[in-house]
Amino acid sequence: MNSPSFAWIAGLALASTLIAADWPQWRGPARTDHSPDKGLLKQWPEAGPKQVWTFKNAGLGYSGYSIVGGKLFTMGLRDGKEQLIAVNAANGEELWAANAGEKYPNGWGDGPRATPTVDGKFVYAMGGQGTLICAQVADGKVVWQKSMQSDLGGKLQGWGYTESVLVIGDHVICTPGGSQGTLAALNKKTGEVVWRTKDLTDEAQYSSPIVIEHEGKKQVVQLVGQKVFGVDPITGAVLWKAPFPGRVAVIPTPIDGGKGRIYVTAGYGVGCKMIQLGANNSVATVYENNKVMKNHHGGVVLVDGHIYGHSDGNGWVCQELSTGNEVWSFKEFGKGAVHYADGMLYCLNEKSGEVALVEASTKGWNLKSRFTLSPLSKQRNPQGGVWPHPVVVNGRLYLRDQEIVYCFNVKG
Repeated sequence: MNSPSFAWIAGLALASTLIAADWPQWRGPARTDHSPDKGLLKQWPEAGPKQVWTFKNAGLGYSGYSIVGGKLFTMGLRDGKEQLIAVNAANGEELWAANAGEKYPNGWGDGPRATPTVDGKFVYAMGGQGTLICAQVADGKVVWQKSMQSDLGGKLQGWGYTESVLVIGDHVICTPGGSQGTLAALNKKTGEVVWRTKDLTDEAQYSSPIVIEHEGKKQVVQLVGQKVFGVDPITGAVLWKAPFPGRVAVIPTPIDGGKGRIYVTAGYGVGCKMIQLGANNSVATVYENNKVMKNHHGGVVLVDGHIYGHSDGNGWVCQELSTGNEVWSFKEFGKGAVHYADGMLYCLNEKSGEVALVEASTKGWNLKSRFTLSPLSKQRNPQGGVWPHPVVVNGRLYLRDQEIVYCFNVKG
């Protein structure tokens, strides 16, 4: 038998490195906001990383983006309608669009707020008025839709429905809120209601749920105005709950700290809290009313036992998860969203559109590079900001300001 040629082996090795990763939902596959990428640039050119493309017709709104199978999915308000939009991730060309509900008007900016969730051949997207659609990935054909208000009895909050729905097994988990039950599970193929948390009737807030595993079983964890709780994803049974003193708006996604630890934070002076789940879903408070991290809506990331993100009044913060103690803080870069990739934090200034590349280190704010998005949207509401979170996947950095989606090459 002939030995395989060097060229064939080299080609196989190259092909294996080119297998694309997916970013199928809000904050990535596990909702941790950790990119799977390695070998990224540790410093950018002075003018910033090379811009690959710009898509300038994403419409108004603050929706993030999912990237799966070479397609980028986002949402925007165009021609008076909210739409789910698919774009070629390689060149930024629009592929299709599907209507996703009526316009959501707001003093901080009109349009949708949620990130689409991709599951196999289907993509699920929530409009600002609470219209949830299921569309085909291939062509955008809408398979079913449900209203959080008229169909599920929910109440529209002041900043609209912002939830990025969670797909687990055969269910789509969403948070309509209200007397019929805070959480709902819908059949992902038909949209029919499978269960509601009838013994929990809190109104929806602005957070999106996560999945954790405790004592060998999966749980859905969600944060609302006055509590954080865990639910059995199959039956909807409430497994545990703990109080949380939310004010005005509770927005950041909960953090799975591992080993039964759940961390939550909110702005408006609230701060952060961590609980410890024990046997039979018992709940113990590790710390609460902690003011080190008061995250408004830019999110936080957990890296090697430490929480990183922007804290109102404190600036950018590194916080020890286990104790809640501050490790360091830095106030010389403006408030915004954070993302983690290959040992680095991608920090976004929500007002200026400046992006900072910072080492994820307990030793302090170690800035490596920075650049400013250009052009910035002229359609952004003056009360708003550059709020969609950064995403790095397949060597590309994706950012958005209203109708403009940017793609940059950050591969080393």
